[in-house]
Amino acid sequence: MPTKIIKRDKGSITLQVTIELEKSMLKSEEAILNAVNEVGSLATGEAISQFDTDGSPIQKDSNTWTSKGKKFKAYQTPYGEVDIFRHVYQNSKGGQVYCPLEDSARIVVTSTPQFARIVSNKYANMPSTQVQRDLCDNHGRSISRSCLQNLSEAVGCVAQAKEDVWHYVLPKLEEPVETVTIGVDGTCMLLCKKGYREAMVGTISFYNKQGERQHTTYLGATPEYGKATFWQRMEREIAQVKSIYPQATYVGIADGAKDNWSFLEQHTQRQNLDFYHATSYLKAAAYAAAPMNQAKRSKWINDRCHELKHDSNAANHLLEEMKTFRGKRFSKKIAEQLESSITYFENHIGQMNYAQSIEKNIPIGSGVTEAACKTLVKQRLCQSGMKWLEQGASLVLGLRTLTQSSGRWKQFWNKISQYGLPVT
Repeated sequence: MPTKIIKRDKGSITLQVTIELEKSMLKSEEAILNAVNEVGSLATGEAISQFDTDGSPIQKDSNTWTSKGKKFKAYQTPYGEVDIFRHVYQNSKGGQVYCPLEDSARIVVTSTPQFARIVSNKYANMPSTQVQRDLCDNHGRSISRSCLQNLSEAVGCVAQAKEDVWHYVLPKLEEPVETVTIGVDGTCMLLCKKGYREAMVGTISFYNKQGERQHTTYLGATPEYGKATFWQRMEREIAQVKSIYPQATYVGIADGAKDNWSFLEQHTQRQNLDFYHATSYLKAAAYAAAPMNQAKRSKWINDRCHELKHDSNAANHLLEEMKTFRGKRFSKKIAEQLESSITYFENHIGQMNYAQSIEKNIPIGSGVTEAACKTLVKQRLCQSGMKWLEQGASLVLGLRTLTQSSGRWKQFWNKISQYGLPVT
């Protein structure tokens, strides 16, 4: 046997491994990987076994549980499957059995916590078929898709069950936080039997005095959650941030959706309509400024966009200018575009203080939130041919918000290690 335990001390083991090196470097590396997996499996088996009892009766839920003897069970690890001979308990009333080893070792379904962390992280970012292939090709681990899915679902259920209870510490930032932007947006995804529905995405970003983004916290909610639940989650996050950075300037950034602003106005000191959305309405109005001359139209757009961005009272001036176009003769389509632009500016005139924001290095674009719609939802949940059941989509999105918010994935697993699994 190339790998074996040669010494056991209290709390430690010493292993011996023999690796046959090949003339091909690639084959040598494959041999090393196989040996590492052998070492890992052997060591992990020893680590799991230390959490077993000696078979004595135990107290649990005000009941006395007695051992039914030792039974074998296979556990999945990052290095391979290991068989463990451990005590299984049952109380005097019979019924459900209990394995203290699994509780103490924080076993997730049939997996060690480290393997559960690896699998659920991968599943948060790619379908089960790709996770299965990745584990086989790059880690030397063969495991069924159903096992991967069950394991990821169990981790997702823990994340979902504790999303309102477990609070996560923000990372230590290199520079003082001057501005905190809060962004919300919606994006569509396909649900089984329900068609395309809107998922919600929220971002809380932290900027220094120079306007450089230092960190972003991501939140997401699938359609079945409803916006009310999403707003509540956002409010909890915002309250935590404000308790840490009470002196920061809080800025709401979004597109023109009314629901977004009803929420953001409650929690921010100033609001910036996404500059790109504002300029898109200027581009629509440009056809009324120069219906027949593309060169003049392009110049008008460039001049007005620059003015909107850098002149303090530009939004009011542009609104008045667009109103003067109403007396011109042009097509029905251009007239409708003009009226739409005028209405848009009238509704959001107070959210177009771009010059003042730029002067203070405050962001004026919702690019972070729009990018989050793609990275959180689209890239994983809207791949070709994908349709989701509500629960499955919610679990995956919950995992993605944890993995993409810097520091939270590690904190999540630290909490599991500390408190155990509320859902398995």
